Amino acid sequence: MAEILERSGYRVRVRVEVPAEKVEESYQALLKDLAKRVRIPGFRPGKAPLKVVEARLGREELLADLKERLVEETYPQAVRELGLTPVAARVVEEELREGEGFRYVAEVENYPEVKLPDWRAFALEVPSPQVTEEMVEKALEELRFRYAELVPVDREAQEGDHVFVRTEEGAEFPIDLSKALPHVKEALLGKRAGDVVMVPVLNEQGEKVREVRTEVLEVKTLELPELDEEFAKTLEAESLEDLKAKVRESLERQAEAAYQEARERAFLEKLAEGMEADIPPSMLEAEERHLLEHLAEDLYRQGIALEAYLKALEERGELEKFKEDLRQEALKRVRRSLAKERLAEELKPELTEEEWQAYLQAVARSYGVAVQELKRQFGERGLARLRAAYLQDKAVRQALAELA
Repeated sequence: MAEILERSGYRVRVRVEVPAEKVEESYQALLKDLAKRVRIPGFRPGKAPLKVVEARLGREELLADLKERLVEETYPQAVRELGLTPVAARVVEEELREGEGFRYVAEVENYPEVKLPDWRAFALEVPSPQVTEEMVEKALEELRFRYAELVPVDREAQEGDHVFVRTEEGAEFPIDLSKALPHVKEALLGKRAGDVVMVPVLNEQGEKVREVRTEVLEVKTLELPELDEEFAKTLEAESLEDLKAKVRESLERQAEAAYQEARERAFLEKLAEGMEADIPPSMLEAEERHLLEHLAEDLYRQGIALEAYLKALEERGELEKFKEDLRQEALKRVRRSLAKERLAEELKPELTEEEWQAYLQAVARSYGVAVQELKRQFGERGLARLRAAYLQDKAVRQALAELA
């Protein structure tokens, strides 16, 4: 039998009573399990009488194990009967007496109840997208740079040139002067093919530690195609005007996509800020750990250990601010997640099998695997989470459509 003793926000005190018959049944099952594993002199494994096993292990230790087993066996069913969705729990009281049932009290952190604000009254201050002539001209210029060619020039190296060099070790490579380090650029500007220069090598403090003898093999410059009819046709446009129209259409699609993303962000921010929810600390702690794991992965790719990073923050007196920022970011993410979840429950967006399979195909392509392999990697629980996330995103789009 299970009952709720006290409820306040996410905090719920639950009492569970296990009948004496169940206690005895679980105790005998525990003894049999242990008898198979415990070696007792004079008996083959698993053949010792249960009374001997009991005497060998000690009644007190066995009862401690029994209480743990009984909680594991009865707690899940108890919270289901009470309609709870725990995110964390701990046993705070327990009582087990000879020949009687087992009683325990658990303090449960229940999944929070969420009340959304009147989101249909939201006014989203997101500026409408505008594509100007200057933006079109800039995009056309970027296209010219994308299709530019490097051509040799018989002159001194200038800003923006590519200088091909050979070092004293025999290594040959190009140097883009527009991206080169200042001391490298200074050494090569004004030089031409055949010149030999000494390029300084600096340490982390910016001090010169040595020089590398470097020969200039060739100087090349970017030659941009003319913005004319011929260039337009190389890009499969019928004319220059047609190319400009296609560029504008592409920019308008990008601007519209960015606009919708900005509206979604603004909507979710207002939704999360305005919702009412008593969030259990364990949810925030779990999200903080999740953020730290992601940070650790990013740092690892840079060759930095998380412990070393946190130590450096501590030495600079920035660790407490880092922890506070982490807590605030975790809180924002949890609130956004709860808000999206509740919105999906409210709107109940539909998802056809065709739509779901098309989405799985898209996700599989992004992972570079077949759909069947994606399903195998995700498993049933992973696919369920993926489906829930898709429905939540769809609910946001549905809500925004109602606002439009």
